[in-house]
Amino acid sequence: MDQITAVPRNPVIVAHNMNSMVDTKRYRSWHLARTEHEALTTEFEWSLLRFQEAFQRFCLQVASISGLGSLNYSELIILHVINMQSHPQPSALIARQLNRDDLPNIQYSLRKLIKQGLVEKVKDTGGKTYCFDATDKGRELLQHYARLRHELLTEQTKNIEQIDRKLFETGRLISLLTGLYDEAGRISATYSPYMAEDEDGEPDSDA
Repeated sequence: MDQITAVPRNPVIVAHNMNSMVDTKRYRSWHLARTEHEALTTEFEWSLLRFQEAFQRFCLQVASISGLGSLNYSELIILHVINMQSHPQPSALIARQLNRDDLPNIQYSLRKLIKQGLVEKVKDTGGKTYCFDATDKGRELLQHYARLRHELLTEQTKNIEQIDRKLFETGRLISLLTGLYDEAGRISATYSPYMAEDEDGEPDSDA
C-alpha cells in the first residue's frame, strides 16, 4: 500500500466492506486516527462538535423570536434546566445536571436571569440555602419557545425512520461516553506534563 502523505482535516468514514467502516488510506497519516477505532472515535467527536454548533445556533435563533433574545447560550440553557423541574433548584444541582464544574459562572448567569425577571431566588424548606425557580414571565416565554421548537424542529425530526429508538440509543451511548471521558480526564491529572527533549536527549527546561 502506498504511503499517504496528505493529512486530512478530519477522517472520512466510508463503509467499503463488512469488516471495516473506515478507508484506512484516508486516515492513516492523521495524528488522532492511528487505528480504525481511533478514526471512528475521532469522527464521532467531530460530529458532536458540529452538532453542538448547529444546536447552539438553533437555540439562540428560537430564543431571539421568543422574547429571550437578550440571553446568551449558557443563560438560556440554565433557564431551561430550572424550568424542567417542578420545584426550585440550588445552583450546585443545576451545575450537576449540566456536567459543569464552573459554579461561579453559573451563579453569575443566575444573577443576570434574576435581574431580567426570568428567575427568582427562594429559600429552601429548611431555610438554610437559596434555590432558584422560574418566574411567571420566564415560564411564559419558555412556553412560547417550546411551541416554536415543536413547529420548527420536532415536527420535522419525527419523520425520520425509527427516530425515537435512535435517539434513545444514542442518548444512552453519549451518557456512557460522558462518564468515560470524565474518568479519563481525572486519570490524566496524575500524569506528568510533557517536556520536549533537547538535542542531547535531555528534557529541555525551557520547553
